[in-house]
Amino acid sequence: MDTMMILIIAIVILALAFDFINGFHDTANAIATSVSTRALTPRTAIILAAVMNFIGAITFTGVAKTITKGIVDPFTLENGTLVVLAALISAIAWNLITWWYGIPSSSSHALIGSIAGAAIGAAGFGILNYTGFIKILQSLIISPFLALGVGFLMMTLFALVFKNFNLGKTNRGFRTFQIFTAALQSYSHGTNDAQKAMGIITLALIAGGFQSSSEIPEWVRISAAIAMGAGTSVGGWKIIKTVGGKIMKLQPVNGAAADLSSAVIIFGATLIHLPVSTTHVVSSSIMGVGAAKRVKGVKWGVARRIVMTWIITLPSCALLAGIIYKILALFL
Repeated sequence: MDTMMILIIAIVILALAFDFINGFHDTANAIATSVSTRALTPRTAIILAAVMNFIGAITFTGVAKTITKGIVDPFTLENGTLVVLAALISAIAWNLITWWYGIPSSSSHALIGSIAGAAIGAAGFGILNYTGFIKILQSLIISPFLALGVGFLMMTLFALVFKNFNLGKTNRGFRTFQIFTAALQSYSHGTNDAQKAMGIITLALIAGGFQSSSEIPEWVRISAAIAMGAGTSVGGWKIIKTVGGKIMKLQPVNGAAADLSSAVIIFGATLIHLPVSTTHVVSSSIMGVGAAKRVKGVKWGVARRIVMTWIITLPSCALLAGIIYKILALFL
């Protein structure tokens, strides 16, 4: 077996590991509110999230194609397999560190920053596809602010419509409604986040000469979806604790408003083939919902810590991936 084939196999394994880690790191965000409000038991929420993520993952491929060719051109990238390998090692390391400390950082930022950093380490700043890269960065930056606004408006609308309803009955109704919103949230997550590993595997296949188009192979779609679903079933509780309870005290109506707001933003991004951070969107939606209810009810200290992690993730991962590439290049 030649070196290129070994690198491709290693990349596929690491990319699926990234999706698995994404499962217990990011997918937890999709079910955090429904578990926090006791709309769903943890076990039921996990099964629901795994199934809906899988369905979402195999429904669309637009985001995967954006990852494949939006950051760098896989057809002109030299040492592309080594670049992808370095990017995956960097993104996985960052995800594990932030998961261990219960910080809801962005797997999307980690992966995209790592791809850019490894590519720059291999060929300099000129290798970046700046049109696509800037569009991706804009999507990552703008989406949390949109989620904040939509969450605020959604909660304001719910408060107006249900202000004269019995509180107990309203909460019971929204707790039931949260089953639907959690499913929708998980589905939208699958349509966007699960595709990132698909995109990076396809990028490696093209760079290694094993594929001549940017179409996502069926085996890549299915294996990435399975990996994310499996990851969902084994972790995520530290992130659930932060997202579901430390930002604000959630009631069923708040959770439903946040879930619905997040799903709208994530699914909208999927339709225009742009990656967004589920972590950013979910956290921002909860902040928006909390601000609509009572600004002081949001624990802004926790929110600031989350935002700071957002800011440092992309450049930190870019630097880490560049260093890892240089080290790998010495031996491979």
